[in-house]
Amino acid sequence: MRVALFVTCINDLLHPRTGQAVVALLERLGVEVDFPDGQSCCGQPQFNTGYRHATEPLVRRFDHAFRDYEYVVTPSGSCAAMVRDNYPRIGAKAAAEGRGRELADAAALAVPKTYELTEFLVDVLKVTDVGAYYPHTVTYHPTCHGLRMLGLGDRPRRLLEQVKGLELRELPGAEECCGFGGTFAVKNAAVSAAMGADKVRNVLGTGAEAVCTVDNSCLLHIGGTLARQGSPVRPVHIAEILASTEGGVR
Repeated sequence: MRVALFVTCINDLLHPRTGQAVVALLERLGVEVDFPDGQSCCGQPQFNTGYRHATEPLVRRFDHAFRDYEYVVTPSGSCAAMVRDNYPRIGAKAAAEGRGRELADAAALAVPKTYELTEFLVDVLKVTDVGAYYPHTVTYHPTCHGLRMLGLGDRPRRLLEQVKGLELRELPGAEECCGFGGTFAVKNAAVSAAMGADKVRNVLGTGAEAVCTVDNSCLLHIGGTLARQGSPVRPVHIAEILASTEGGVR
């Protein structure tokens, strides 16, 4: 099986180890991974700020980069949700404005083949035990886009529960937003910080060594709050946990 990795902006620029972990994990499971050089931002910041027309070139770019692949896998619930939930809206709006069906057709191709990593592992590869080893206590925060837009459900937890050496601790108020929300954190900084403080309080209450999510954008917010409090709790993407083995990341 051959897939394309859609690494996303935040992972490419700030968390490259997450992308490397996805490749290591999928290759360990027998999947051939390509990285199309033409990929770029999915357009979520522009779209969420109200610049729909500025997002349209990025829909076309996504289509051109990934058109020839059967599966596109991304370690980001929010970016996967942007493609699956908002690309069809963008295409429909353009068509309704009399500007043709190019964007709608691009969205129709992108939606069914774009998978968040844990979805791909559980639903396509049909695995929950990926041979991982991570001897630490971990608490899991289900991010908003994964929880509410993608409907990831218990997929991430099922994968974490099969990791050798890992002790998964319940996070109180797990389904409450961490306060990041992309541009929300910029426009409403005080509210965002207060929500982040609530989330971190619950994380610390678990006594876990690490907090895990499927989105590094949320981990930036949670991790930044933890760091400002001088906490040793590590923010870690689920891909990095699943890629870990007794011999290190392979």
